[in-house]
Amino acid sequence: MKRLQDKIMQEGLVLGNNVLKVDSFLNHQMDPALMQAIGQEFVRRYAGERITKVLTIESSGIAPGLMTALELNVPLIFARKQKSLTLREDIIVEKVYSFTKQETNEVTVSKRFLSADDRVLIIDDFLANGEAASGLARIVEQVGASVVGFGIVIEKSFQPGRQMLLDAGYRVESLARIASLSADGVAFVNEAVEEAKSEAVQQ
Repeated sequence: MKRLQDKIMQEGLVLGNNVLKVDSFLNHQMDPALMQAIGQEFVRRYAGERITKVLTIESSGIAPGLMTALELNVPLIFARKQKSLTLREDIIVEKVYSFTKQETNEVTVSKRFLSADDRVLIIDDFLANGEAASGLARIVEQVGASVVGFGIVIEKSFQPGRQMLLDAGYRVESLARIASLSADGVAFVNEAVEEAKSEAVQQ
């Protein structure tokens, strides 16, 4: 998604070889028009799929998740990281490790909002090692619902998350795939080259 890539190039800050700071438009201050475009792009990529719910994790996944749900006209559920006095019974709990924060959180979703009939699109702001994504998939599957796929805003393709999800049989659609982060800046994956390599392997 060129608009997103341009925004990353203009405003993203590279902090070492593994961390990209995008708090000016995605996970602190947010660009509403960009979030709307991101939601529309996820819906375009998953056109033809019957999606009944969008699931994300608080807090940075909420904006792109909400815009996607709005475009689909379905509810958004966000997994809570913080314990709530009103969310105690009939909950699904999974432990997920945050690469950025270097900590493990228990995330919870009420069973009231997911059923075996649901077909769920999981949205997240970043994909690195795939821990959060896998945790959300386990939450969906605990109730017998189906994971339609993942919508990732920014994927760090040099980390194992994408391949782990693909190996598990999930569909992954990432709007900006980063090949490397360095003092020279951000390098994106050439998706045309990647697709050609994949087709060559399949043949």
